[in-house]
Amino acid sequence: MTIPGFTDHAITLAGQDIAYSIGGSGPPLLLLHGFPQTRAMWARIAPELAQSHTVVCPDLRGYGQSGKPQEVSAYSFRAMAEDMRLLMGHLGHTEFAVAGHDRGGRVTHRLALDAPQCVTRACVMDIVPTHTLLSDLKQEVATAYYHWFFLAQPAPFPETLIGHDPDAYYQSCLLGWGGARLSDFDADQLAAYRGAWRDAETIRGMCNDYRATLSHDMAHDSADLTQRIGCPTLVLYGADGAMAQHYDVAQTWAAKCTQMQAHPIPGGHFFPDTAPNETTAALKAFFTL
Repeated sequence: MTIPGFTDHAITLAGQDIAYSIGGSGPPLLLLHGFPQTRAMWARIAPELAQSHTVVCPDLRGYGQSGKPQEVSAYSFRAMAEDMRLLMGHLGHTEFAVAGHDRGGRVTHRLALDAPQCVTRACVMDIVPTHTLLSDLKQEVATAYYHWFFLAQPAPFPETLIGHDPDAYYQSCLLGWGGARLSDFDADQLAAYRGAWRDAETIRGMCNDYRATLSHDMAHDSADLTQRIGCPTLVLYGADGAMAQHYDVAQTWAAKCTQMQAHPIPGGHFFPDTAPNETTAALKAFFTL
């Protein structure tokens, strides 16, 4: 689906195909979706932010209409962050704000660490730091977030099981981590997600995203434990989500940021879909200077 008022584009940068939508005018703002979604996630949020910003909504590599490399190493958050830096530079933005939900939030974190000269403000949505989650994994969190380890299993095991009924599997993800209903999701956005995740290459790409977390991202984060996000940072989290149930989400980010504020949003993990108005208001307040 096309985000209302936005135009769709595709470009190849450093050998990587990136699909994105762009709209609005003003200071640049990059919006990054998470698993198991696409840039369609921003369809009810981006147009509102485009009233005051130039908003760019890409599909992460492995997702949606963006490229899907073969190598697991190509799916590290570092590689995805570099995609975003190159994309924004191509569009003429050497400095920009960024918000990311779920996997997009982890890309946001990595982008702020690897290219601090580029990121003016950052928002991470419903995540705790990757190293925090994996280095002291709680039984309850492992149960709720079992998919991190299922998707990371060697190919083609998870791909084969998911491919039998992609809708059943990925919709079980949408309905978890805070208890949403399918009726909470916009019908057009849900159709866009289904269209993407029914593709075998997208299933492989999303599995490789999680494989890379265990084989590459954890090492990158371990090496950067003392690094902090230098720009103003907003932490949003679902008030009823799995992360809020098992962590003090704000506290997990306090040592990772130099300037941080944190706020709950009604709903579970997928609050950008289920509570777009509240999400938009929080983002507007943070990004409108």
